[in-house]
Amino acid sequence: MTPELIVEFASVVAIVILVIALLMTVYRVVVGPTLPDRVIALDMLVGIVIGFIAVIALRTGYTLYIDIAIALGLVGFLATVAFARFILARGCVGEGERVEAGRGPSKPAKTKTAKNVKASKPAGSLGKEGK
Repeated sequence: MTPELIVEFASVVAIVILVIALLMTVYRVVVGPTLPDRVIALDMLVGIVIGFIAVIALRTGYTLYIDIAIALGLVGFLATVAFARFILARGCVGEGERVEAGRGPSKPAKTKTAKNVKASKPAGSLGKEGK
């Protein structure tokens, strides 16, 4: 087996795997079920396209494709960050969940009892009891 034949076989196998991954990821984008699932799937699509570009660069020998893949990676990262900020600002995570900025899914508020209030004082503070 010559090195050219090995590279040819490996690139064909890589393209087949990338096509399967592309189809599964497009299914996740279409089906969802939540907006964050779709955003992650779109980020995955960028990674798969970068893989396609790398395989094409390997097969053709043009190194310019690698620069294009790097630029696409940067743009894809920025798009993912923008989508994440949009989801955070919108406050919707999943089906029926609300999120406040910087917090997890909201839960019913618990009322503080006298026992919880005493335990929640800062360690170094001296109230009326300490004087």
